[in-house]
Amino acid sequence: MGEKKTIGVLLPAVPFHLMTDRYAPARKLIKAGVPVALVTDFNPGSCPTLSMQMVIALACRQLKMTPAEAINAATINAAYALDRGDRIGSIEVGKKADIIVLDIPNHQQLPYWFGVNLVAEVVKNGVTTYPP
Repeated sequence: MGEKKTIGVLLPAVPFHLMTDRYAPARKLIKAGVPVALVTDFNPGSCPTLSMQMVIALACRQLKMTPAEAINAATINAAYALDRGDRIGSIEVGKKADIIVLDIPNHQQLPYWFGVNLVAEVVKNGVTTYPP
């Protein structure tokens, strides 16, 4: 997977919800050079959550990813997994300005505050949509 630059899409909220200990081997994949993405896999059967904040917290706790790795996996790597990395997933000239601002002092606190909505501001296509 690392040689082919195939992105491993990881779903840490699924084993959490199903109460299993079968989490993806993120550390092993990253060490092997496999880019990983994080997603919710929102569905009513195996993963009824929309919270990417919770997914990032689980990735740090259960998959042993650093906060920076988890944010990267949830943004730019996820965009490339959808074949949209040239248009979304990072803050660059020419890309859509889809940004959230979180009410925490730094990115390392994101997994600490699990289950809490930390969103202070949402910018979609360069326009602030929250707060209105």
